Amino acid sequence: MSDPLIDSVRQLLDDAASVFADVEGVDGITQARARLDEPLRVAIAGKVKAGKSTLLNALVGEKVAPTDTGECTRIVTWYQDGHVFRVMLHPADDIPPIQARFHRDDGAIEVDLEGYSPAEVDKLEITWPTRSLAAITLIDTPGVDTLSDDIAGKAQEFLDPKDTETPADAVLYLMKHIHSSDVRLLEAFHDEAVSQPNPVNAIAILSRADEIGGGRVDSMASARRIANRYGNDAGMRRLVQLVLPVAGLLAESARTLTESEFKALSELASVPRKDLDKLLLSADRFVRANAGVPLTDAERQHLLNRLGVFGIRQSMALLRSRKAKSSVELADELVQRSGLVDLQTVLTTLFVDRATVLKSRSALLAIERLCEQYQRHPGAGDIHARIEQVMAGAHPFNELATLAAIRSGRVKGRREELSDLEQILGASGTADWQRLGLEPESNTEQINNAAMEALGRWQRVAEHPGKTQDLKQVAAVAIRSMEAVVAKTYQG
Repeated sequence: MSDPLIDSVRQLLDDAASVFADVEGVDGITQARARLDEPLRVAIAGKVKAGKSTLLNALVGEKVAPTDTGECTRIVTWYQDGHVFRVMLHPADDIPPIQARFHRDDGAIEVDLEGYSPAEVDKLEITWPTRSLAAITLIDTPGVDTLSDDIAGKAQEFLDPKDTETPADAVLYLMKHIHSSDVRLLEAFHDEAVSQPNPVNAIAILSRADEIGGGRVDSMASARRIANRYGNDAGMRRLVQLVLPVAGLLAESARTLTESEFKALSELASVPRKDLDKLLLSADRFVRANAGVPLTDAERQHLLNRLGVFGIRQSMALLRSRKAKSSVELADELVQRSGLVDLQTVLTTLFVDRATVLKSRSALLAIERLCEQYQRHPGAGDIHARIEQVMAGAHPFNELATLAAIRSGRVKGRREELSDLEQILGASGTADWQRLGLEPESNTEQINNAAMEALGRWQRVAEHPGKTQDLKQVAAVAIRSMEAVVAKTYQG
């Protein structure tokens, strides 16, 4: 089914390619056009050892990215769906890409760089047939604080390119706590054009969340409280849609749990509770247990490496309570407790469901950069004016701009009013029931009634003489969003 926004952006790209056919950089227009038909590109960024590759594996459902000690990701690596298993190596000096050899080491993909050093490789494209990558291409980036200047520069350049649009449509930024360097990189990711710096294409992940509570069973509860505090910080709200806690190691291990690991955990659960609690007081004590404890030191070290103390404690609680009676049930329960399901839901509702507007925005950025670079080129002014026309005529862009204005603090109002506005504009998801705070199974009549109530509520705000002009303007956007919902209920 044709999408009006994509169609208008595609036509503008074609016209821009014709206008700028004789200038350097027009290839970017061709690439931007191709991106409209591709899955959404989501970059995973953060500092060294923030857990980027581990989280990527959890999202894919396979251990494809190496996660051993040291700087695992030294090259920007794209993971995308396809019909065949393949690795394409793109040299940094404009040499055509070559198909690289690879093998799997304990599941992770190890690539032969064909004689190139990591600094000499622009990126790796790994095609891996899997449903997990059908809607999203995941991009693993080097740590932004790596000791290698060349590698760190690549990470910075990827998220904040100097002379082209960023290759990513959205970003997951992993951090242990808010640091000034994290804020600076998030600021760099937000282009200052097409739409002002907008938080809807960025999510912050409180990575290694289980470590916040020292691996205790209630560690994720502590992490959620901290994430909520960060998410309510005015500075962070301007940069990210929300902050989520995720225990990446547990998520990865749960999605790849083996029968032998389940058997080992079951044996461990047979240890008397008092003895087991002492055993799990620390990682060192767990590995160097006295005789009489089931499993060898090597087997316990393996479980520790795979699940961490937090994951083992969670597994023991689930097995002892009989909430998990098989490897499948245990894996499902651990995935829930890792925070991965919440992240997957957010990825769908905030990124995948908004893919059209995010990809369109990336395409318009490519056109705008050429217009700014070649301002005196015949036709550049007309193309630039049409960018503004596309944005003005596309309600999804107005919703993005309005969300940015609310989260930046430019719109003043009561907290309840602003929260209601954010939800109506799609901050919690763009489905009608999500905009209205209803249940997923809500029927057409319930949606219509709630939409009509919200429509009337914001019409009264727009007409109220005591409300600020800024609030009235955003109310007008909310009104249009609700009118669209009501129209759908009558059409359906």
